[in-house]
Amino acid sequence: MRIAYAGTPEFAVPPLIALFGSRHVVVGVLTQPDRPKGRGRQLASSPVKLAAQQRRIPVSQPQTLRDDAGRADLVAWQPDVLVVVAYGLILPQVVLDLPRLGCVNIHASLLPRWRGAAPIQRAVLAGDPETGVTLMRMEAGLDTGPILLQQAVAIGAADTAGSLHDSLSEIGARALLTALEGMESGTLQPRPQPSDGVTYAAKINKSEAVIDWTRSADEIARKVRAFNPWPVAESQLDGEQLRIYAVSVACSTAGAPGTITVTPDGEVMVACGEDALTLKEVQRPGRRPISARDWANTSSLAGRQLG
Repeated sequence: MRIAYAGTPEFAVPPLIALFGSRHVVVGVLTQPDRPKGRGRQLASSPVKLAAQQRRIPVSQPQTLRDDAGRADLVAWQPDVLVVVAYGLILPQVVLDLPRLGCVNIHASLLPRWRGAAPIQRAVLAGDPETGVTLMRMEAGLDTGPILLQQAVAIGAADTAGSLHDSLSEIGARALLTALEGMESGTLQPRPQPSDGVTYAAKINKSEAVIDWTRSADEIARKVRAFNPWPVAESQLDGEQLRIYAVSVACSTAGAPGTITVTPDGEVMVACGEDALTLKEVQRPGRRPISARDWANTSSLAGRQLG
């Protein structure tokens, strides 16, 4: 089949690479326009653009798909299917209707749970036991299209948003090839999403990363995992930001929520509203992340309070 691909971030690269290695023909790639990046604010290409250029695939970067000029390349490519993975532009109905077999989206949740922008982080924050990927036929609503294929994966106690991001991207890449084969042969038919169990994964706001130590240790630990690698859970110690990358839940410790205890063997523990957390990896402003034990070796922490 002739496949056009629309994607922008790193999550969308493995499915694109899987298409390159398949018998399908990638006729062109849509991706977001180059954006300023880093301290120097130099224009940078998206990961998907770089992957496409390395394979000499035509790339188009329209600001919008709502006018004829923005859609011109896509129309010229004459795709049988448009695969959409974290593209970042709204597809108007004229685009959804353009490919012969429609538009297919890879979404990083088990729809209808966690429709929207941040399904991976929201699943970890909520303490979901599992997540997964859904391949769906796209329609005008927000992640409301009929389901072609789903694959579930357990959320482990050590999983972060970053680790799930990488594994779900690879799972989605493999599932995409299966779905395309079924679409082409007519053996895979879309089914409507259930009306029950709909939840929405709102975009992550950096203000959510601030830790409230009156919450339970379990809840805070989920926040730390959900916000690693971005925006990273944080607190304050004597007015200085402390970013927290990794923790483990411990038994209750003495002191008001936020109070630091250093054990005889150097573990840094923080009292919570319920139980306590052992800090594993932290970062102070302008410094690299280090183990909490190393932090305790260079600072007097016992009895001080985070928050």
